[in-house]
Amino acid sequence: MKFERSAGILLHPTSLPGKYGIGDLGYEAFRFIDFLESAGQKLWQVFPLGPTGYGDSPYQCFSAFAGNPLLISPEKLVNVGLLTKNDIGRLPHFDEKKIHYEKVIELKRNLLQKAFANFQKEENKQTGAFENFCESNKIWLEDFAFFMALKDFHNGLQWTKWDKALVLRDSYSLEKWKDKLCGEINYHKFSQFLFFKQWKELKDYANSKGIKIIGDMPIFIAYDSADTWANKELFSVNKEGELETIAGVPPDYFSATGQRWGNPLFRWNEMEKNNFQWWRDRVSNLLQLVDIIRIDHFRGFDKYWEIPANAPTAEKGKWVKAPGEELFNTLRKYLGELPIIAEDLGVITKAVTELREKFGFPGMKVLQFAFGTGMERKFLPHNFVPNCVVYTGTHDNDTTKSYFEKEKTNGNDIYTHAQKYLNYYGDDIAGELIHVAYASVADIAIVPMQDILRLGNEARMNFPGTLGSNWTWRFTWEELPYGTADKYKEMAELYERPPKPEKEVEEIDNP
Repeated sequence: MKFERSAGILLHPTSLPGKYGIGDLGYEAFRFIDFLESAGQKLWQVFPLGPTGYGDSPYQCFSAFAGNPLLISPEKLVNVGLLTKNDIGRLPHFDEKKIHYEKVIELKRNLLQKAFANFQKEENKQTGAFENFCESNKIWLEDFAFFMALKDFHNGLQWTKWDKALVLRDSYSLEKWKDKLCGEINYHKFSQFLFFKQWKELKDYANSKGIKIIGDMPIFIAYDSADTWANKELFSVNKEGELETIAGVPPDYFSATGQRWGNPLFRWNEMEKNNFQWWRDRVSNLLQLVDIIRIDHFRGFDKYWEIPANAPTAEKGKWVKAPGEELFNTLRKYLGELPIIAEDLGVITKAVTELREKFGFPGMKVLQFAFGTGMERKFLPHNFVPNCVVYTGTHDNDTTKSYFEKEKTNGNDIYTHAQKYLNYYGDDIAGELIHVAYASVADIAIVPMQDILRLGNEARMNFPGTLGSNWTWRFTWEELPYGTADKYKEMAELYERPPKPEKEVEEIDNP
């Protein structure tokens, strides 16, 4: 699919300001959309929106379909009568620049339970909407709500450590537990109803201002998820739920021993039996939430790195062929042309490029990877093609300011090469790269909010392969320099993001 020339900002909703310890879908999110509009931005890119599990990572969610209840706005619940002002009147002190997930989870859970209790007290105008939501999303909602209720009952234990009858999904035991946990199951359905309702209101507001949302879709699902538990036949686990093989990548720029992600792999032969129904459902569901899908680790649709589950690192593994062409042909047949961006970073083979180009998916160019003798020349702007998306950096990178400061201190050729290439010797190389991204032929230019704010390493979002202190960064409006919106609007107009409409030329008859 051909995308219009445009520009946008990468910022996950959790990083928005707010008094509840985490960004949410409330008024600060609407204010951010207003900022995007005033800055001439047409795109807002976010991470996966699912309920976070292991390590608080949005790339390890309890469901590939559900939304994250931590993003639900308590203030909007007051407006619809599900909470009172007293309920949100006394809040614990939160760090405005960092998320402390344990405190946030406790607060949001208590508020959502109050809202659910109020919802149950009497019939109200939302009852019908809730029932319609449950019915239209039952293909994933039933399993997810049941999974989360069971997980709560077992104090958060991974599902493979539950009662064996539940692990094996014995039909008699499932019915017994459904009756036992009926209330908790409905609570989780209700939380999803609230998330999808609030997200739709936010997305509609963005779309009304000509702003599209780019959403992220990890290629793999989490091991500890409703998807794996309810569909073991589709993933690389045995009947008892034990992992047989896992996903990851071999040694690369980020890690000398590779990355051992721990996600189960797909049983593609099983998925093909019903024309990839699980994938069709997944993509359709995500397109309710976002306008454009960025597929993380696109190369896994050509070949994926299969690691034995008991291997301590990702070094011991092998490449296995995946039916990417068959999958995308099927998706196109059932869903039409898809608005997809392919994350094609790392060691990319000719076959991966051919797969991406066959379906017209734009790839990614990261400017932090462009400079130095050991870097890849395809990331240098003069080698770009229009059908691509250029970033200064991504969530897995250091901030651009911090990255180049370190390279300057190290005294290697990366900083020197960047100076010569850009013909820039000032002290705002991050700002210069943003200009280069906007001026490039890339159809889409995306800048992380950290780079717009010129923040350092303290604002880094993720350190790949590490646990703890990731995904916690938040910004404040006070950090935004005066005139930023005007500056970016002017730059978007200067570099025609979006293009200016062509003037009609009147034909003049020669005398």
